[in-house]
Amino acid sequence: MFPHPLAPVAVRGAEMGASSVRRVAVPARMRGGSGTMLVPSMLMFGVIVASSGLLLMIERGILAEVKPPPLHPPHGDHAWRSSSDTRAVAPEDMDYQVLQDVRNRTIHTMCGQKNMPHSIWELSGGQRKTVLKHILVSDKHRFLYCYVPKVACSNWKRILKVLDGALENVNVKLKMDHKSDLVFLGDMKPDEISYRLKHYYKFIFVRDPMERLLSAYRNKFGEIKEYQLKYGVEIVKRYRKSTRKSTGDDVTFSEFLQYLLDEEAERMNEHWMPIYNLCQPCAVRYDFIGSYERLTVDANYILEHVQAPSFIRFPERQSWYKPVTRETLQYYMCNTQRGLIKELLPKYILDFSLFAYPLPNITSEFCRQ
Repeated sequence: MFPHPLAPVAVRGAEMGASSVRRVAVPARMRGGSGTMLVPSMLMFGVIVASSGLLLMIERGILAEVKPPPLHPPHGDHAWRSSSDTRAVAPEDMDYQVLQDVRNRTIHTMCGQKNMPHSIWELSGGQRKTVLKHILVSDKHRFLYCYVPKVACSNWKRILKVLDGALENVNVKLKMDHKSDLVFLGDMKPDEISYRLKHYYKFIFVRDPMERLLSAYRNKFGEIKEYQLKYGVEIVKRYRKSTRKSTGDDVTFSEFLQYLLDEEAERMNEHWMPIYNLCQPCAVRYDFIGSYERLTVDANYILEHVQAPSFIRFPERQSWYKPVTRETLQYYMCNTQRGLIKELLPKYILDFSLFAYPLPNITSEFCRQ
C-alpha cells in the first residue's frame, strides 16, 4: 500500500500558486452555531491529500516497488476498501490505478469522521430526499445507480429502460424521458430502501467539477430555451449593469459562476449541484465509482458485473455531441476572473477532494501557454 504523507505535498503545476489557501466547504451539519466551520484535522488531511494534483508525481516514482490495488473492487466490497488481489495490471492502467487508490483512501479517511453522515437516515430530510430521488433501481439485476447530470446519465437511463424492457435497444432515437419507465429509490418504503442499500450493488459516475459546470453552462444556456428563460434572464438581471433586456441566451460564463457562488448548494438545480450533495458518497457506500474520463471502459465493466445481457453495451457518443476538451476548459478558466474561481472552489471542494480531481490551474504562467 502507498505510504500516507504526513504533510501537504508540493506537486508540479500547483493550481493557484504557493501562497494560495484552500477553504473547505462542508455540509451544514458540520457548521457551528456561529457559522464557523468545524473541520476535523483528518478531514483537512483528506482534502489536502486529494487536492494536491492526485499525488501522481510522487506515487509514480514508487509504482515499481508496490503491488497496485485492483482496478475494480471485488463483488460485495466497498469502493474504498483494500484488497489482497495482486493480479497483474497493464502498464497503461498504472496512472488510473494510482487515481483509484488516492480516491479510495481519501473517501475512507474523510467519510470515516464522526461528524460525517454514515447512513442516509443520518441526513437531514432535504438531503435525504435529494439523494433518494437520484438513485435509480434495477431489481432484476440488483443494482442501484446514482445519476449525476452531465455525467452521461441519459445513456445510463437508456440502459436501465432496455434492461427493464421499456426500450428495444440503447440506440433508439427517441427524446429521453427522464422520469417514465424508471424506478427511483425515493418512491419506496423505508424498509425497502434499507434492504436495497444493504444488499444491492451500488455505483456512481463522476467528472471533473469545473468541466461538468462548463458542460452544463454550454448546454443549458446555449441550447435549452427553458433554462434560458428560467435561469438566464434572472442571472443577467442580477449581475449585468446594462439595462438592455435579455432573453437569457447570452449569459456569460463569469455571470454563471457568480450565480453559483451566491446560491446555496443544497438548493441548486441538479445540473450544477455538487456531486457530493446529489449522491452523498459518505452516507451511501458505493461499491464502484466510475470516471467520465474512462466512461466506456468503466460502464462496460459495470454491465458485465451486474450480468446484463451481452448485447447491451454502453452507447457511443452521438455525432452531434460537442465534448468539453481540455483546451476549451482552459480557455474558459483563463478568461474568467481568477478571484471568482477561487471564491467558488470551496463550494465544490468535496467533489475535487473525494473523487481525486486536481484543482484548476489558473496561474498566469499556465494561461499564457
